[in-house]
Order: sequence, then structure tokens, then C-alpha cells
Amino acid sequence: ADTACKNRPLDLVFIVDSSRSVRPEEFEKVKIFLSEMIDTLDVGERTTRVAVMNYASTVKVEFPLRTYFDKASMKEAVSRIEPLSAGTMTGLAIQTAMDEVFTEEMGTRPASFNIPKVVIVVTDGRPQDQVQDVAASARTAGVEIYAVGVDRADMQSLRIMASEPLDEHVFYVETYGVIEKLTSRFRETFCAVNVCALGTHGCQQVCVANGASYLCDCYEGYTLNPDKRTCSAVDVCAPGRHECDQICVSNNGSYVCDCYEGYTLNPDRKTCSAMDMCASGRHDCAQVCLSNDGSYSCACYEGYTLNPDKKTCSAADVCAPGRHDCEQVCVSDELSYTCDCHQGYTLNPDRKTCSRAITSSLVTTDESCKCEAIVALQDSVTSHLEALSRK
Repeated sequence: ADTACKNRPLDLVFIVDSSRSVRPEEFEKVKIFLSEMIDTLDVGERTTRVAVMNYASTVKVEFPLRTYFDKASMKEAVSRIEPLSAGTMTGLAIQTAMDEVFTEEMGTRPASFNIPKVVIVVTDGRPQDQVQDVAASARTAGVEIYAVGVDRADMQSLRIMASEPLDEHVFYVETYGVIEKLTSRFRETFCAVNVCALGTHGCQQVCVANGASYLCDCYEGYTLNPDKRTCSAVDVCAPGRHECDQICVSNNGSYVCDCYEGYTLNPDRKTCSAMDMCASGRHDCAQVCLSNDGSYSCACYEGYTLNPDKKTCSAADVCAPGRHDCEQVCVSDELSYTCDCHQGYTLNPDRKTCSRAITSSLVTTDESCKCEAIVALQDSVTSHLEALSRK
């Protein structure tokens, strides 16, 4: 017959002692006890989740609550557990359970789900550290502690760590050989019938027992509909519900952050930083890229103008009207220019303006020669006339 029961959902952590005093064959008995306990539980992601921790002088989390949701996988993992030997640091083990196992990251369900947190400690010795304060702190945090002593276990230590009432939370067996008989005790404890365990409640996601009645609840990221049974995903990207700097992307009851074009998501996965859009390979400007807060624009070198495509450049006509300061003639020279003047004008020292050329008053050489001949003839005629007059 199936020995499993429709127990109330639990987040259940076994903490087993594998110190030097526990002989290898005795530790094998503990592993059988764990496997038989798993068989009695209604194991599953939405029912009872199980974790196993192993401790001596050190503590090892064999598997947390989020790892396995079926009995076969759990029992296979239990069969591979090896003892640690050395001391008995029970307080350290309970503290590690609080710090590393009873967290939502490791599979513990949120407090709003009202899933009991339960620890079963199995030990055969006396704790070598201060277990009293650690256990008290765990109980205050809402963890129910069962203490199972075997053989030489210190009963006073068991009572110090266990929850009230002690007669329901402290167990003792003479040897590891008969530890399996505790399975039925725990089955009776965990299998109390409640309407949530019967599977007839009609809650779509979470059933919360409330005495002889029950209430429905939803997983994180969902909200209870007016029918008080079904759930709908909340708009996790509504203002004030997320921590994204720029863009919130809803993702099945959760969300991820994204950034506007030109920005990149920072390592915190929430905030954004502007990318260098002008970095090599990130733009298509032919000459000059101007970064502008996550975007960019193109420009050109001096002597070039931006084409209508806003990306490429063409050499500018430096002698076009309005682009130079020559008074008369502009002469293009690649990307620069020089000034010149029309015929009959000369360029002034400012290399820009022009003045009319000055015409020389001196006659040419040919004209000079002609003048000298005329003067000589005139002199000859004058001398001849003076001679005739004297006669």
C-alpha cells in the first residue's frame, strides 16, 4: 500500500550528524531513515519541498529545497551522501540552514504563502558549540525544530534546541538500527488531514489552511481574482512596481529591464548608460561623428559639405559666391583659394582687393628715338637759316 499521505505542504530540512562517533554502517541507517521519510511525504514543487544537510565540524548542504521535486531524484541524492567525520557543530548546522537554505533563492517559498518551515535534526552526541541561542533565534524566525537523539545523544541538548511542546518535538531511539520506527511517528505528525491537503479546495495556485476551512492565495507576481480562487499575473511593469531605469519588460509574472536605443544595461541589470555611438564600427559617418547623449550626427572636415544623405561629404566649391572674400577673381586651389584681379588692375598687399594699374608717362624706346631725330633735324634747319641770314 502507498504509505505516502496528503500531508500539509512543508519546506522541510533534514540536518543529519555524521561526526566521528557515527560509524559508517550507522550512517547508512540514517540514509535509509531519510529515504523512508521521503516516501511518506507528499513531495512536489507545490506540496512538500525537501532539503538535506550533513554536518560534523563543518556543514555541507547536500541539496537545497529548490533542487528536487520528485521522490526518486531525492532518494538517489540521499544514497550518494558521504559522512564528514570529526566534531559535532550542531549550532553551526542550524545557523547554516537559516542563512543558506531557508531563503527564497534556495527554494523556500515566500512568507505570504504560509508554508511551515520545519527542521529535523538527527544526532547521537552533544553539540560542541552554542546551540541554544541559534536554535532560539531559528524558532523566533518561525522555524519548527524536531530533535531526534540516538544512543549517546545528550537529552538536555535535544530539549534546548527543539520547539514546544517538547513531548511532540523530541524523539529518542536506542540505536541507529531502530531509527526507522520513527518514520511512523513523523507520518502521524505531518499527515494531519486538512482541506488543503485533500485536493478538493479549488484554489488555482495556493491553498492556505485556516482551521477547518481554507483561503486561496497566489504565487509571487500574481494577484487573487474577485472569485477568490483563480489568479492573474500582476502588471509588474506598472509605475512603482519595478526598478528599471528605462524600460521594463514583463516576463510571465516577473520582469527584466532593458534600455533605449543608444544605451546599454549596466551590470546591476537595472540602470542604463549611454553608449559611445561614435566608437569605431558603431556609426556610418564618412568623415566626422558627433556623439549626442546616446545618439550621433555626422559632419565633415573643413572644405567639405554634408550630402543630403547626412552621412557622406563632398568637397566644397570654395570660390562659390559668398564663400570667399576676393574683390574680383577667386582662383580655387584644391580645398583653398587665392585672389587675383582683372586686366588693368593689380592685387593689393592684403591679397584680396585690387587697384587700377598706373600708366607710365615716359615714352617708349622707339618713340624716344623718333623724338631725337626730329630735334636733330630742327637744329640743322635752324643753323642753316642763321647762316643765310648772315650773308
